[in-house]
Amino acid sequence: MSTHIPGASGPDEERLLLVHIRQVVGQVHYRICADCAEGVITAVVIEERFHSTGLGTRALSHLRSRHPGITWRSTSRARTTRDLLRRMRIRTTASAATCAHERRPHEGDS
Repeated sequence: MSTHIPGASGPDEERLLLVHIRQVVGQVHYRICADCAEGVITAVVIEERFHSTGLGTRALSHLRSRHPGITWRSTSRARTTRDLLRRMRIRTTASAATCAHERRPHEGDS
């Protein structure tokens, strides 16, 4: 299940909810720029009892299948997600901006 985050700063900030027996057991927070075909994963949170079950791998695979053609990267530096991101070949970067045009100042901004 994917939902828009209420009050999020950008129109494309979403989260993929990870559900097990009608209970949310994790979330993947991400943003997408369809114009640039780039996506950034800002957080992967999974209950500890589900670490090493393949849930993280299935979640990121599902995210890729929902958004084909998107190049993914992550800003998450959490130790618990580092191996997952490496296995899924998702590079880690420092910038939370989704794409190059998002990092540029908008016209009229100081």
